Amino acid sequence: MSSSDILKLRHYCAYQERCHMEVREKCRELKLYGEEAEAAIAHLVEEGFVNEERYARAFAGGKFRMQQWGRKKISQALKQKQISDYCIRKGLAEIDPDAYEQTLMNLAERKYASLRSEQYLKRRYKTLQYLLQKGYEHELAQDAIEQIAKKED
Repeated sequence: MSSSDILKLRHYCAYQERCHMEVREKCRELKLYGEEAEAAIAHLVEEGFVNEERYARAFAGGKFRMQQWGRKKISQALKQKQISDYCIRKGLAEIDPDAYEQTLMNLAERKYASLRSEQYLKRRYKTLQYLLQKGYEHELAQDAIEQIAKKED
């Protein structure tokens, strides 16, 4: 492992938060394999360039704020990146419960309103499917739709 490889990896990690899996992929691009790659990752962890808990917090906060993902979708995405359950819980804790509820309501209201021409049950169904696809919990999505439907009656 050359010092230029370490510099490239440092720059890669400094640009934005990275998880171990992403750094491993970058190592492969740099033709670092096995022990060499693991040593490079360990070095980056020691220097603070790679921190999975920090990554999970940044990822969860970003996906919620920018793409309005729900907890379930964020959790699944982090699992795909091989993030530990502990770090996933820490990441999800970054999401403010009040902001989460407000975002869910806003998404539900917007979707429900966009389906005005649909029949009542189809409108509710499509809104629920949309919220589930965004990663929101079934019960919370159901409650949000109930509240919106009551307002319209």
